[in-house]
Amino acid sequence: MGQNVAQKVISKHLVSGEMEYGTEVGVRIDQTLTQDATGTMVMLELEAMGLDRIETELSVQYVDHNLLQTDEKNPEDHLFLQSAAQRYGLWFSKPGNGVSHPVHQARFGRPGTTMLGSDSHTCAAGAIGMLAIGVGGLEVAMAMAGDPLYVAMPEIWGIELTGDLPDWVSAKDVILEMLRRHGVKGGVGRIIEYHGPGLKNLSAMDRHVIANMGAELGATTSIFPADDEVRRFMSSVGREDEFEEILADDDATYDATDTIDLSSLEPLIAKPSSPGNVVPVREAAGEDVYQIVVGSSANPGLRDFAIVAEILRGQQTHNQISADVNPTSREIFEDMAKGGWLFDLISAGARIHQSGCMGCIGMGQAPATGRNSLRTVPRNFPGRSGTDEDSVWLCSPETAAAAALTGKITDPRDLDMDYPKLQLPDKSSVNTAMLLPPLPVEEARQVELVKGSNIESLPEFDPLPDSLDLRVLLKVGDNISTDEILPAGARVLPYRSNIPKISEFLFIQVDDSYATRAREDEGGHIIVGGENYGQGSSREHAVIAPRYLGLRVVVAKSFARIHWQNLANFGVLALEFDDPADYDKIQSGDTLKIENIRSQLPETHEVTAKHGDSTIKLRHRLSPRQAEMVVKGGRVAVAAEKQGEPGKVANSMS
Repeated sequence: MGQNVAQKVISKHLVSGEMEYGTEVGVRIDQTLTQDATGTMVMLELEAMGLDRIETELSVQYVDHNLLQTDEKNPEDHLFLQSAAQRYGLWFSKPGNGVSHPVHQARFGRPGTTMLGSDSHTCAAGAIGMLAIGVGGLEVAMAMAGDPLYVAMPEIWGIELTGDLPDWVSAKDVILEMLRRHGVKGGVGRIIEYHGPGLKNLSAMDRHVIANMGAELGATTSIFPADDEVRRFMSSVGREDEFEEILADDDATYDATDTIDLSSLEPLIAKPSSPGNVVPVREAAGEDVYQIVVGSSANPGLRDFAIVAEILRGQQTHNQISADVNPTSREIFEDMAKGGWLFDLISAGARIHQSGCMGCIGMGQAPATGRNSLRTVPRNFPGRSGTDEDSVWLCSPETAAAAALTGKITDPRDLDMDYPKLQLPDKSSVNTAMLLPPLPVEEARQVELVKGSNIESLPEFDPLPDSLDLRVLLKVGDNISTDEILPAGARVLPYRSNIPKISEFLFIQVDDSYATRAREDEGGHIIVGGENYGQGSSREHAVIAPRYLGLRVVVAKSFARIHWQNLANFGVLALEFDDPADYDKIQSGDTLKIENIRSQLPETHEVTAKHGDSTIKLRHRLSPRQAEMVVKGGRVAVAAEKQGEPGKVANSMS
């Protein structure tokens, strides 16, 4: 039987296990990606491990999230990251060079390779036939140390694309259609592979849009074939010699299937406050809009900015609209200027911001309270924009541009104009001046890490006791995101390397008394959650900070993949209800008692908890390797048992 694209890449990198759904496999990792909101912790983990130099083929540290410099914290952390990149052998992308995902695709991405990134949207690189997976920072640190990624083998979900996109409909509407059909949990436990005749008119950057937001479906990753369009893209960025064709075999099969007729799609929009809350734009038409934000890794290509510029050309944005534009890379910024599109945007009244994540991560461009903001970003979780009571909608650049002109949510097909026919350049600008290459080994060993006053060492965590008798400090509902556990934004992310300080912001969107109560509850505590607990960002701070405040167990109906792994990595026991109805029996303030943990975890996936006079059946999904890791207090604690010999620490952490 033939193989699909995902199977071909995995089999080429398989170091342990069999490609059977649900069984643990070890996959060799070629590249890693870190960004500044998560990379500071990764570099501290490398330091704690005593790593001399990374063992991946290529690793890149980007600075794209924390670009606002309102005090010394962000620039000092940038200096730390640059020194760490020099010390350990990484490339370093300077502030202002651009968002990690489109920059990496253009400058370093290579079909058929594997990549881990400490950013959930690392999956965007699947656009060019890479197996790229977002994980927690510690997983990336271990990959840099030469370890494989251990993961339960996902299903391969084949999505056949047919037809051609109509005018006023673009790639963002394709992924919004996936979310409309399947919701934010539809991709859990799956790799999404796109195939079919509809691919022929989807550019590599269109595919980037679709692959990027596979994270919003909860997918392990998304992947496209490396076909003639990927060859064209690689040529346009000056790297055709690195192209390798990777196509599914004619007799390839998939574990699950779906079909999208692109010609049947219409403009779609995700209502506040979930990427899965998707409706046709025409159903939301007429709602007042006060801001549009164009850019982010979810709409990063030159086309996405040029189409907005063409729609706005010769006109002015509506009086009540703030039109904010984040060019996503220095190179795309240059091409916007060369093509005249930057002039068109400025003339129409747009506000041009620096190349970076910016509004997507709540680092500037926060909207007014309760005023509708239409954004081409990937997420609209509550408060992610930087405004606690926000109203963020997710849409295509075309729909955002239509609102910019009318001041209302408007189906772009209703604009009194023909759909612009773009003429994009065959060759993209190439400007690598802000990409600093790794230092030679001997020179790197002389580099001292530059640590500002805001950088604290990684906290040490004790082993999991054999018996727990703990209070439920917090009970939350379904689809709680990591943004709700620990927000991003300008007031929080500057403390990304200071766990004691960042822990003060835990759950402020849900229960702002949590941090205070956790400090008072010295014996540790439990959190109870609903379905899909921990969806969204890969930031491991959303585990490290509550663990620092005493979190020992999370009991939920189900977990999002990355957050579940982060819990295990830092010694927090993640348990699921055997009967989801038992969720309703537990209230905040109740006590759960779990005994004989050390004997239960490795031997069985069933765990029993005492709740008053009753018993609640729970289960875990830890492999024996992971169970041992949790009992010992996490992956770092396991590493601490092996000291002295280079490489031994890293190997023990797998």
